[in-house]
Amino acid sequence: MKEIQPVSIWYNGSMIAATLFNMFSINDNLTDSVTFYYQLFSATTETESSIQLAAGNLTMTGADYTTYSTSTSSNDYAYTWGATQLNITLI
Repeated sequence: MKEIQPVSIWYNGSMIAATLFNMFSINDNLTDSVTFYYQLFSATTETESSIQLAAGNLTMTGADYTTYSTSTSSNDYAYTWGATQLNITLI
């Protein structure tokens, strides 16, 4: 889980700031594609009570997948890639 710059998300009639980004692999064919499940939460720390404000899937392919699969810090690469896809900023 990574902290992000706050992003306002409409949730049950109110604008709430998402401040945590979580992402994990749900399917990697080990050849040319990986699908991640992502979540955006309202809490400012992992231990604070939080609300899931958004969730979905992101699929990485092509040169991005090649870099991810050969990276020695693949988790950091995946989080950075996912943040870019969602137009959010890791802090």
